Amino acid sequence: MSTEPAADTPAYRYTAALANEIEQRWQRRWEERGTFHAPNPSGQLKGEVPADKLFVQDMFPYPSGAGLHVGHPLGFIGTDVYARYHRMTGRNVLHTMGFDAFGLPAEQYAVRTGQHPRETTKANIETYLRQIRRLGLGHDERRRISTIDPDYYRWTQWIFLQIYNSWFDADVKKARPIAELVERFKSGERATPDGRPWAELSAAEQQKVLGEHRLAYLSEAPVNWCPGLGTVLANEEVTSDGRSERGNFPVFRRNLRQWMMRITAYSDRLVDDLDRLDWPEKVKSMQRNWIGRSNGARVRFEVRAGEGAVGADERIEVFTTRPDTLFGATYVVLAPEHPLVDAIASPAQAGAIAAYRAEVARKSELDRQESKEKTGVPIGAVAVNPVNGAELPVYVADYVLMGYGTGAIMAVPGQDQRDWDFAKAFDLPIIRTVQPTEGFEGEAFTGVGPAINSGFLDGMDVAEAKKAIIAWLEERGAGEGTVQYKLRDWLFSRQRYWGEPFPIVYDEDGTPIALPESHLPVVLPEVDDYSPRTFEPDDANSEPSPPLTRAQEWVEVELDLGDGPKRYRRETNTMPNWAGSCWYQLRYVDPTEPGRFVDAENEQYWLGPRPAEHGANDPGGVDLYIGGVEHAVLHLLYSRFWQKVLFDLGHVSGDEPYRRLFNQGYIEAYAYTDARGAYVTAEEVVEKDGKFFHDGAEVSREYGKMGKSLKNVVTPDEMCANYGADTFRVYEMSMGPMDVSRPWATKDVVGAQRFLQRLWRNLVDEDSGELRVADVEPSEDALRLLHKTIAGVHDDYANLRYNTAVAKLIELNNHVTKHYPAGAPRALAGPVVQLLAPLAPHVAEELWERLGGGGDSLAHGPFPVAEERYLVEDTVLYPVQVGGKVKARVTVSASASPDEVKAAALGDPAVAALLTGEPRKVIVVPGRLVNIVL
Repeated sequence: MSTEPAADTPAYRYTAALANEIEQRWQRRWEERGTFHAPNPSGQLKGEVPADKLFVQDMFPYPSGAGLHVGHPLGFIGTDVYARYHRMTGRNVLHTMGFDAFGLPAEQYAVRTGQHPRETTKANIETYLRQIRRLGLGHDERRRISTIDPDYYRWTQWIFLQIYNSWFDADVKKARPIAELVERFKSGERATPDGRPWAELSAAEQQKVLGEHRLAYLSEAPVNWCPGLGTVLANEEVTSDGRSERGNFPVFRRNLRQWMMRITAYSDRLVDDLDRLDWPEKVKSMQRNWIGRSNGARVRFEVRAGEGAVGADERIEVFTTRPDTLFGATYVVLAPEHPLVDAIASPAQAGAIAAYRAEVARKSELDRQESKEKTGVPIGAVAVNPVNGAELPVYVADYVLMGYGTGAIMAVPGQDQRDWDFAKAFDLPIIRTVQPTEGFEGEAFTGVGPAINSGFLDGMDVAEAKKAIIAWLEERGAGEGTVQYKLRDWLFSRQRYWGEPFPIVYDEDGTPIALPESHLPVVLPEVDDYSPRTFEPDDANSEPSPPLTRAQEWVEVELDLGDGPKRYRRETNTMPNWAGSCWYQLRYVDPTEPGRFVDAENEQYWLGPRPAEHGANDPGGVDLYIGGVEHAVLHLLYSRFWQKVLFDLGHVSGDEPYRRLFNQGYIEAYAYTDARGAYVTAEEVVEKDGKFFHDGAEVSREYGKMGKSLKNVVTPDEMCANYGADTFRVYEMSMGPMDVSRPWATKDVVGAQRFLQRLWRNLVDEDSGELRVADVEPSEDALRLLHKTIAGVHDDYANLRYNTAVAKLIELNNHVTKHYPAGAPRALAGPVVQLLAPLAPHVAEELWERLGGGGDSLAHGPFPVAEERYLVEDTVLYPVQVGGKVKARVTVSASASPDEVKAAALGDPAVAALLTGEPRKVIVVPGRLVNIVL
């Protein structure tokens, strides 16, 4: 679409061309004047700060090479409107945007092209910045950060070291410096695992003991190993059939030495503190379910190992949320990865077990959990039920995972459907321990009822039976009541190049040593090949060889860490891309501070807990955080964990990173496929008689995400060029509630453009460009509508109801258009422009300047305030019911007495026609209705 106006278009009509000229001019002014600079109380960005501040933040975007489509800016514009509104009311608003720039896409591109990921990423960032600046977002440019900048990831590495050098003190339920734990071992206050004095342990032994307590530690962790890609994959990167999303290679579960973070130590705080947060209940529920706190019991089963097994006197420990069903256990299952399998299995079963493990290694955890077909292998050992001495066969089966509970279950098929299915498949006994409800015809009964077939528990309800069996187990040392979590410790290693290096080196014994702060940042070295070493896709026993292993001069290094020069080996894994986004709100506060990750005074001002008058137990954090619900669990959970560790160690004043969370909806789009099922360009499709055609051939329409593969992408660049950024902003904000997804329709953008054109025309002569404002007093009706609009738009902006704010502004502007054709009264023109400014800031700035509003920018207000006298209704409309049905409506003064309301109702011609005499009763409900009983 051309932005050039038609030949007969008035010279000063608000066209796309004029809008573009206005927008670019005001964007330059904002940049030159530092309009959106938010001062800090101290440091390099110091300025005079009001007590009333607001920190608004968008979720960290990744700078994709594809750039933005119109779905991406929805949340960005939403936060900008919110920030602009509050800035206009006098608040000190911090709003900026940085880039989560480490990650796999740039590394994959580097592998294909040989171009350094840094260059690709920087180019993508420039494209991204150009696009978002074109939208007129009011960001404090001084505060932009990127996770790939060494000055930034220096502090990511520093935070890792704080976590590494900490342990979780269960007595006080908080992190403490590891040095305090060392002192406890030294003094004997805390015994070492084998009872030897601390001083008798070698340095390596001491570090091994401390590693059992550190919040960041090395572990042989089960991971998704993909030989065909040469890297470990996150669960989300593995398909349901156990293959890699990228490349469709087999993925194997195996143990590898990896860095882990002990997030499980914070499980209770992560669950309990959700109640202190202003978050959508859906997100809170997702986090609670992910953490999966459940009350139950640990039960220990004595084991009789298989004939010829290497282990003896072993016990299988299971966690169950239903210890009341213990009498119904008929077999025991170990996860195939369980270390006890090799100790207690009969050698005769070794071959079958090995084959089964190889088969299971190809499956994802999701596939194992959801598979309807139950498979397994008996290992030749039996477990003894502590309540009745029954010998239960032990199996390995893929539906049991090492990642939950103890990696072992007591199977009660009468009360669990998966156990029922397995028991049926392997012809195992089924014993019901809960009386099914009358009429129950299913298989496993998972409901509640009185205990049956359960010895001394018979007749008890579930709660009573749980309490009794736990007491019985604890008295005999066969188990104890406990709390269990689904949450697993956070796997923190990646076999990739394009990530933050670990600030860790290894000595000649392989002991990890934290680098001192003076050695930070550990900068990524240059390498010639960015890809990890790959292997034959089926080579499950291959060993990872990350790209950093090629930089041997960087890996093998001589350092003086305080005890003289020594040779060390650097860690060749990198941190996951989650690392940099765990704490970025803190660096936004102080992006140029060289000596610390954030100044304490600035952190307290922007992120600290509010005073008690704002509500008890405020957690602190960003005042409004907007982003997609897809980050409801991992990113938000990881960020909360890091914040709590930093809080425990005294580095920050609040223990939550994000006080209020809002999930925006998505913009989706129609896509079209031809007879072959191939996608055709959506813009070229025409609708006729309810059908859709492309190049004359009928096509099918579907609805879904916008994307290049569906050929339905519309870019904000196109919208800005064809309509102007303000029109694009108004359209996106008017499409529907911010938290609801909505379909994109380019043809509807013209509605937003016409609204701005009418508003412009009410204030500016389209032929001369002169101001078209009349110095006349508006009517009483106009003033009432104005102040009603002011009050409503105030409330809408404060609560992110932008679509209704737009509707109110359109109604007010239509009133001006209809009643003041010679030009808007000045008393209406100014407030209308002020109300519009958060949504369409460029045209509002232009009109405000033409109105002689004063000041450098409308960005800092004023924002109009409604006068209460115009909000009070002068009249009241009463529905009049006769015989229970509304027959008329009468308008009376708001101060009318009940007798006056009654007289007006009886005097209405429609009512009078229905009366044959005095009514039996007339009931006046003040302000509501009149009811006439005949």
